[in-house]
Amino acid sequence: MKQHTIKQSFSFEGKGLHTGLYIHATFLPAEANTGIRLRRIDLPRKPTHEALADYVSYTERSTVLEHGKWKVATLEHALSALYAMGVDNCLIELDGPEMPIMDGSARMFTQAIRQSGLQEQDAEQKVFVVTEPIEYKSEHGNKMILLPCDKFQTEVIIRFHSELLREQHAELDDLKDYAREISSARTFCFLREIEPLLRLGLIKGGDLQNALVIYETPMSQEGFDFMADKLGQPHMDATRLGYLSPLNYPNEPARHKLLDLIGDLALLGCRIQGKVIATRPGHTFNTQCCRQLRNLIINDD
Repeated sequence: MKQHTIKQSFSFEGKGLHTGLYIHATFLPAEANTGIRLRRIDLPRKPTHEALADYVSYTERSTVLEHGKWKVATLEHALSALYAMGVDNCLIELDGPEMPIMDGSARMFTQAIRQSGLQEQDAEQKVFVVTEPIEYKSEHGNKMILLPCDKFQTEVIIRFHSELLREQHAELDDLKDYAREISSARTFCFLREIEPLLRLGLIKGGDLQNALVIYETPMSQEGFDFMADKLGQPHMDATRLGYLSPLNYPNEPARHKLLDLIGDLALLGCRIQGKVIATRPGHTFNTQCCRQLRNLIINDD
């Protein structure tokens, strides 16, 4: 199959989930065999690098790529949309260190790619074909299995120590279903995690418009109001546990983890023909597996 780029450029602007900075991002057509490249137009000489697992420097709540002064965070939603919608080559220009979070999903990126359309290019797609089972495990219970398949498929299982979110499952049998079944799944967190994340200097741009917040550990009305103020949200009844905003899918957290997984696998620098089954996926484990896969591909070449 041939490589594709976008037909027309498009732009987004908004705050970064973790930095809270207001950032502009422009997606531009790119030449064949250039991959997905990221340019920091706010830095001297506008450094540009391909989005590859080689540059992963940090994975706490998002995937961060870094090389010298060039640094871009929270790329996974945009990369997920580009991969799923069939874009092999694209130049993304940013005037800050993070991709705008938009609504916390890949929906807006997916819509923009669909509206732009794709331009077929002369070069053939780079594809890693899974010919035999490959398995990665971590000491923390994360597992990824790649199996032979005639196309790209993926399945995830998530588990949490939570009454509201104990175990969920999501799968995608065909990338053609991504826009409808996966792209609107938002990033999520537990309310009890927000204060520690703020202390880490993260989620400065987080609110109920760009994240699905799960409230399962009761707190005082005073404490609940304090967290609402941190999120820039109106005060709510602290006795009502559950999701603080309506779900887009019954299993939205699992679908978002699948969305993230595709975005992290895009850092492989090529497409995968095979089925990827991930148990308890997360950015750290996903990108570690991606680096090992890249080494496997490079050594085979």
